[in-house]
Amino acid sequence: MASSIYFYYTKESVNSEEVDSLAALAHTYGFEVSKDRKTADIIICLGDDGVYLQGVRNTGFRNDCLYVGMTKDNQAGLYSDFSFDSPKKMFEALSSDNLQAEKFPIIDVSINGETPFYCLNEASLRSSIIKTIAIDVYINDTYLERFRGDGLIVATPTGSTGYNKSTQGAILDPTIPCFQMTEIASLNNNYYRTLGTSLVLSKDKKLRLEIIQDGNDYPIIGLDNEAYSIRNIKDITVGMSGRYIQMIKLPNNNYWERIKRTFL
Repeated sequence: MASSIYFYYTKESVNSEEVDSLAALAHTYGFEVSKDRKTADIIICLGDDGVYLQGVRNTGFRNDCLYVGMTKDNQAGLYSDFSFDSPKKMFEALSSDNLQAEKFPIIDVSINGETPFYCLNEASLRSSIIKTIAIDVYINDTYLERFRGDGLIVATPTGSTGYNKSTQGAILDPTIPCFQMTEIASLNNNYYRTLGTSLVLSKDKKLRLEIIQDGNDYPIIGLDNEAYSIRNIKDITVGMSGRYIQMIKLPNNNYWERIKRTFL
């Protein structure tokens, strides 16, 4: 039985002619092109990393399929394995008898104890006004510190190369089951004191962020590349979800090759 492919894209990332061309090429390699994102065996995200993150979110963070990234030369693509310039390479790889996958972990983010959101990259909590935000930080039930500054980022290992890296967070190996909290412009003086560095937590830890209600109770919540403004946030709990997505694993384009290509 032929594997089925679902193409995820936006009108800004590719045009219909490009998608039709890829679909025709997929058929020549024996693949079925599906319109059902819930049952397709392979989901190909056409565009930059933002499109890839949207594709994973809008298809339900599935762990029973293979996610593949395909970009153009002018698009940033840490999650990308293939280029529009050579689409045959993608279908040849997907047709290989030695096709392998690697698993990338996902964090879950629960706001006020409600049903959690999933994130492949990161969750961020930022002040929405020109005023610092105060947050009490707990690891499991142990109080760690009171943060005061512009906000906090909680990133997965793959998300450590994004917003987290821009705030001097560490880049983590995606095979390590962990997540990382990084500060955004923290205040450190005689009145306020934080660790002032990134904090890496293992998969069995829970991070709880309690918002201090001092007039800045309308923060911006970032979930991957989507932002939400939610009033009266009391606490946010973040941990490893146990879920993951699967990406194609290529011998000449592993995670560290992507890091080198993107940043060096």
